[in-house]
Amino acid sequence: MYDRILVPLDGSEYSECSLDHVRAVATGCHSGEVILLRVVEPLPQADDSSLSWREKAEKGAEALARDYLTQMAGGLKSQGLAVRTAMARGRAAEQILDYARNNNVDLIVMSTHGHSGLGRWVYGSVADRVVSHSPVPVLTVSPPGCRVAH
Repeated sequence: MYDRILVPLDGSEYSECSLDHVRAVATGCHSGEVILLRVVEPLPQADDSSLSWREKAEKGAEALARDYLTQMAGGLKSQGLAVRTAMARGRAAEQILDYARNNNVDLIVMSTHGHSGLGRWVYGSVADRVVSHSPVPVLTVSPPGCRVAH
C-alpha cells in the first residue's frame, strides 16, 4: 500500500521522532523505498559584498545536510530497509510537497514540532502546510515523550 515513503528531516531530534514510526510502517507494508529528505532553507538576502560568504555558508549547510542524511539512512539500512536520501533547497513545506508530487510518493511521515501561540503564528507550521496541501496521506508524529536515541 505504501511503497514509497517520504520522510522529511530537519536535523533536529524532534524530526527524528518519526523514524520509529517509519520503521514500523515500512516493515509492515513491505515498502520498496524510504526516502529521507532534508530541505536546506535559503539564507536571508544580503548585500552584494557578502555574496561569497553566503555561497560558502550555503555549501557548508548542504555538506552538513548530506552527512546528516547519510547517518540517518545508515540506521534504517542496518534494519533491512531500502533507503535513499534527497536534498532540496527552498522553503521546507513547498519543497516537501513538490518532492511528493514529482516522485510518486505514497505516504509522508513527519514529526510536528509542537509550536503553539506566537511561535506558530510567526514561523507557521511546516507540518500543517504539508497536511493541508499534500497529494498523499500524511502521518504526523508528535514529539512530546518521544524516545530519541543519542
